[in-house]
Amino acid sequence: MLGAFGYYREYIPHFAHIVKPLTNLTGKHSPNVLPWENEQQCAFELLRGNMCSAHVLRIVQLGRPYTLHTDASGSAVGATLGQLDEAGVEQPLAFASQKLLGPQTAWSSIEREAYAVICALNRFQDIVYGTKVTVYCDHNPLQYVRGCAPKSAKLLRWALALQEFDLEFRYTNGTSNVVADWLSRAV
Repeated sequence: MLGAFGYYREYIPHFAHIVKPLTNLTGKHSPNVLPWENEQQCAFELLRGNMCSAHVLRIVQLGRPYTLHTDASGSAVGATLGQLDEAGVEQPLAFASQKLLGPQTAWSSIEREAYAVICALNRFQDIVYGTKVTVYCDHNPLQYVRGCAPKSAKLLRWALALQEFDLEFRYTNGTSNVVADWLSRAV
């Protein structure tokens, strides 16, 4: 069941937050008989409803540049992929969120913010590869990761991984990065 929902995760806003009561049942220390309570039933119903309803998401227009809004919190990363329509209005294409695991929560803020970009580009690679992508993030130092040699080996590897994409980083105020911020906070 989780695999089927997970296949469509990029089309369900706030997926990681919704599915959390269900994924918590799959941990190492979970009992053999799962405690299915109201919280799990509500999560299942919400996921099922999202799968069956029409969404606001648009269809990809090949050849047009993309916008990627990313954000990271202490517990998760979130991203939205969009594209400008003919009128210059950004239209949403997909959403992504991922919970940070143990050691990832101890990363510095620049590492978490860079991971949000890497995670989003990996998720949307089949869509954005070979096309210009403008990345909006509320962490200004991230703009310089590609242009200099970071002292962290992890950031250096990620900077090299970003080289395969046609990216332009732009700083955006945290209050303007609403959807990505929301996706990264409520997990």
